Amino acid sequence: MTTSDIHRMTLSQLKRNLEAKNLSSREITESFLKRISETNKSLNAFITITEDLAISHSVEADEIIAKGKAKSLTGLPFAHKDLFCTDGILTTCASKMLSNFVPPYDATVVKRLKDAGIIMIGKTNMDEFAMGSSNETSYYGNVSNPWNLDLSPGGSSGGSAAAVAAGLAPAATGTDTGGSIRQPAALTGVTGIKPTYGRVSRYGMIAFASSLDQGGFFTKSSEDAALLLTEVAGLDEFDSTSSAEPVPDYTASINNSIKGIKIGLIKQHFEEGLDEANKKVLEEALKALGSQGAEIIEIDMPNIGLSVPTYYVVASAECSSNLSRYDGIRFGHRAENFNDLTDFYSKTRGEGFGSEVKRRIMTGTYVLSAGYYDAYYLKAQKVRQLISEDFKNAFEKVNVIAGPTTPSPAFPLGAKMDDPIEMYLNDIFTIGANLAGLPAMSIPCGFVNDLPIGLQLIGKHFGEESILQCGHQYQQITDWHQQVPEDFK
Repeated sequence: MTTSDIHRMTLSQLKRNLEAKNLSSREITESFLKRISETNKSLNAFITITEDLAISHSVEADEIIAKGKAKSLTGLPFAHKDLFCTDGILTTCASKMLSNFVPPYDATVVKRLKDAGIIMIGKTNMDEFAMGSSNETSYYGNVSNPWNLDLSPGGSSGGSAAAVAAGLAPAATGTDTGGSIRQPAALTGVTGIKPTYGRVSRYGMIAFASSLDQGGFFTKSSEDAALLLTEVAGLDEFDSTSSAEPVPDYTASINNSIKGIKIGLIKQHFEEGLDEANKKVLEEALKALGSQGAEIIEIDMPNIGLSVPTYYVVASAECSSNLSRYDGIRFGHRAENFNDLTDFYSKTRGEGFGSEVKRRIMTGTYVLSAGYYDAYYLKAQKVRQLISEDFKNAFEKVNVIAGPTTPSPAFPLGAKMDDPIEMYLNDIFTIGANLAGLPAMSIPCGFVNDLPIGLQLIGKHFGEESILQCGHQYQQITDWHQQVPEDFK
């Protein structure tokens, strides 16, 4: 590749070019900033662009590299989903409620990447407070899919997915509460990983549903995902839900053969809800894994079909609790004209939150209310446990679970906004992993109607090595992850 192909290089390729001094950090950073200035208007992938800061840091990075003191990610540009707090830089969560919020600290994910040498080039657009599956609930407008600007890139992390797919950033953070990394990764043709719950700190990650939220990454390859996760994973004293489980070097095992690995297929995911064209592409992907010596086994998960209703009770309840802090008193948007304190709260929240956020707050408040707690929330938690047991039983027979990431390819913007239930069903295949707290990723595996779709890989708790290994080995014999949207080559 030449320097004109910088935007097509993976993070690992850019790292190797920096180490070999074929490219400078400033050259790479300016190349991506130039692409953002030229193309972000059509995609709306970024809310904030930190151009001056990025160039300044790239100059510092080149000096560090020249002195031979580079760290693992020194000089590499990167984008953050706009719900990771960034010290001194606007963090909006794509909401009017936080349109003026500038955090006084970095999220742990941001800090660890910064400590490893990463250069932030901007904050990406998203569904408001991560609530949505199409990136249409953002206060800053919808994001477009690089493969077709009239289509949704998925959500809630649609800005990060679109930025990586279109070559506006080599990698980006995302968050996944019910599929918000994997679904947009599938619909835009990039690699997206959600680690085990607790594997990556949630400190400084603005909360939606605390028992489900997990930070992760969008990259061009499994190799890049392994590189980033190695730097970010691990115990954090600021997050009591983070795990002390030792962190391996994920890049060390991705080249291992998958011969003998048992890959399970959830039969329920192939029986209904899956587009036939998607199914055929997925079957070819599974054959490719089988050709490398993996053993494909069908597994039965009788409770997996209850994932969507269970998730939307649990997530809405936690959303109602978490978003109660936005009252206009301490930070964020506040109403200017009001009669009394009650009116102030009502107007502040009415003006500050969008319709989807309000819908979920109301649903969550309802299921937590006296008389309904046992009927809805408590029952949903019991079903959640049954789904977790299904996964536990499955992993006694297999090492990895594979299947569809989404029911179909990308859908038109506006097509599902009037039907919340239809929108929620976009996450039918991804939610189970969140309810059980399992690691999962989506990798590009083909096209349907000239649009990318993804293969989902789910691992055991702290089994990121297995899914990254399967993803990397699949990407060694296919080139789906190297395909680029025609208008963004």
